[in-house]
Amino acid sequence: MGTATRGKAARAPNVVPNVVIVAQAGRLQYEALLFAASLRASDPEFSGRLFVAEPQPGPLWPGDPRLPAAVRSALADLGAEVVGFENRHFGAAYPHGNKIEALSALPKGEPFVFFDTDTLILGPLSQVGFDFDRPSASMRREGTWPVIELYGPGYTQTWRALYDRFGLDFDSSLDLTQPDEYWERYLYFNAGWFFGPCPVEFGARFLRYALSVRDDPLPELVCQPLDPWLDQVVLPLVIHALGGGRDTLPPGLLDGSVSCHYRTLPLLYARESDRAVAVLEAVATPNPMKRLLRDHEPLRRMVYQGKGAKARALFDRADLPRHEKVIRNTLRREGLWMR
Repeated sequence: MGTATRGKAARAPNVVPNVVIVAQAGRLQYEALLFAASLRASDPEFSGRLFVAEPQPGPLWPGDPRLPAAVRSALADLGAEVVGFENRHFGAAYPHGNKIEALSALPKGEPFVFFDTDTLILGPLSQVGFDFDRPSASMRREGTWPVIELYGPGYTQTWRALYDRFGLDFDSSLDLTQPDEYWERYLYFNAGWFFGPCPVEFGARFLRYALSVRDDPLPELVCQPLDPWLDQVVLPLVIHALGGGRDTLPPGLLDGSVSCHYRTLPLLYARESDRAVAVLEAVATPNPMKRLLRDHEPLRRMVYQGKGAKARALFDRADLPRHEKVIRNTLRREGLWMR
């Protein structure tokens, strides 16, 4: 069973992991190109393998989700390996499930780091010092789940029911420095990045837990939204079961000086570091890349037409609004919000 991890994380021996993102035709193809280009620009000595997991056509997709040939070629030039995987359980109805099903396509027994495609690499991954025996995930999150109703179960009752279903020790997952019934007391991650020692083992457990929660809902979850939160509901259980927890990495690296999960380009310009903006513009503006990226409206407007600078001027990065919703609403009011 997993145990909670507290205190200062120890730097682990340097193990070069495989890196994986998921991409398909549409918005993700552009983000995949930016991710791969930023990895090569910011970590030119990276000696691991970069996998771009690609869902294959099938009954769970209304069309062909595969990447265009020009994008596949550009990714190969950047050193990425496109690997296909089958959607047997999720697909278009729940595309977040791609990150669960894609793990089965990676080399068994080799340490991995998954990143959401809307991420830029800003520095060498070798700086991170992953401890693959103690998996973890992004702590850059808000208290989005569970949604507490006036007469419904509280945080403890809801989370305990999930741990009990899978035979996990709930009490050892708690952050006892946080008050009872406050969301940060409970193990909860953003699924924008996570890592572990074996993608096949991690993915099999991720899938088993996700299908159980989705297909055989607990009474405590009857009124809880699982779309789009299913992956983030299950991820803490997987990490806890595999002996990981919160804060198993040195702080300030992922979601900091080494990676930036920007989510949308307007949010990147509004709130992320000068380094993130510089990396984005450096990798997006060379002509061969620009020819592949300029058809994407957010890139065209934010980067090539200079709207990103206008979005950036609206905010003080040293004094950002506490809640993302305020940033989004400000961008909408100025006609600068897009996905």
